[in-house]
Amino acid sequence: MQVSIASMGDWTVNSPESRWNKAVGKIRAPVASLLCKTLHSGNPILHSPAILPSRWPVMLNTSDADIVHLNWVNAEMMSIADIGKIRKPVVWTLHDMWAFSGAEHVSSDRRWSEPYSAANRPKHESGFDLNRWAWERKRRLWKRPMQIVTPSRWMAECVRQSALMCDWPVTVVPNTIDTEVWKPVAKNLARQLLQLPQDVPLLLFGAMGGTQEYHKGFDLLRAALSHLRGQIPGLELVIFGQLAPKEPVDFGYPVHYTGLLYDEISLSLLYSAGDVMVIPSRIDNFPNTGVEAHACGTPVVAFDVCGLPDIVEHRHTGYLARAFDPVDLANGLHWVLQDNTRRDELGKSARERAVKLWSYKTIAPEYLAVYQRTIRNFCG
Repeated sequence: MQVSIASMGDWTVNSPESRWNKAVGKIRAPVASLLCKTLHSGNPILHSPAILPSRWPVMLNTSDADIVHLNWVNAEMMSIADIGKIRKPVVWTLHDMWAFSGAEHVSSDRRWSEPYSAANRPKHESGFDLNRWAWERKRRLWKRPMQIVTPSRWMAECVRQSALMCDWPVTVVPNTIDTEVWKPVAKNLARQLLQLPQDVPLLLFGAMGGTQEYHKGFDLLRAALSHLRGQIPGLELVIFGQLAPKEPVDFGYPVHYTGLLYDEISLSLLYSAGDVMVIPSRIDNFPNTGVEAHACGTPVVAFDVCGLPDIVEHRHTGYLARAFDPVDLANGLHWVLQDNTRRDELGKSARERAVKLWSYKTIAPEYLAVYQRTIRNFCG
């Protein structure tokens, strides 16, 4: 694996080694972000202009690799032009909407399904039309279709409907997970180790900026919790991914903030400690929190939108609420939590689903088939 900055200490992950290249790698994204300031947008999600050239095309093209597998190549790791210069067979797994959009990574409008133009620019934008400019560069510089892989059926359908990639090959392959690492831990032990209360129902919510990002649906969760008040005696919340803010939100329930948990063991303990995980997203491709929770035997309640139906099997491993309906989201949480036997059965089914659909043993052959087909099509 090749990355711009290696931070985890994994010897199988390679990054530039010289001090100069490391320093350049750290300043690339801040330099390019200056261009983002010319765009004034109501969409606060990350925008990536991908304008700074790099040596990645040369390194990849002269390597002995049979195939190049791109994942998330933003933060100015590679420019739009760099991607178009790769001369080997390419498989590109999309983790958000950037590849077929403009500079935005998530978009609630459908500008990406049309050629970007002045006529379809959303009213919440002004200044330089960075998204149209970036999309036009992709259209001009990406001459040869690449093999697209999406973790969810929803994202694959977005690719097929996009103006940029509608005739590119696309295959659905879910994100994989090591189900020998992500696995259930006895609930009482997990709570003891994390210093969480033993005899109360615990609702998990992953933040990582989710309380600030509209597409993560934090406002919908607050509304659902308001509807749920008084229905589940003793209910407490566990919010992971952030520390307690200076002025904590009043949810009407006791809240435990865990801060950032970086290692798989701590996260596995957290998922195992919870009774249910809630994902109230308006837009989400294939959130790892849902997959990880299922692998640890925890039911998930979410809206029936985007990639979430690929994770949650309604009333079998969790609950899929009507899109953006806080009352039905509350109904789903109540349905899971009100019956301990049902909740345990949902957790067992969630674990079985994770092992069956997302384990290494399942996903590796699917990717191998994609690689072989891509090489044949490239050579043919």
